[in-house]
Amino acid sequence: MFWPMLAIALGFLGIAVLGVLAVKVFVEAQRLGHQVTRTTQRINRAAEDLERAATDLAATGESLR
Repeated sequence: MFWPMLAIALGFLGIAVLGVLAVKVFVEAQRLGHQVTRTTQRINRAAEDLERAATDLAATGESLR
């Protein structure tokens, strides 16, 4: 009777450990998603700044002709 109870207890502990690891993976995936979102916003902002600077430079070049 001892071995079946031990097997059930170890099975439950194994499922509990997998559940904890799944929660940790979910939290890290959420954090990574937020970082990707912030980085994408920063890249878009930098691209807009570059486009604005290129437009101003082109206008300055046209006025020098």
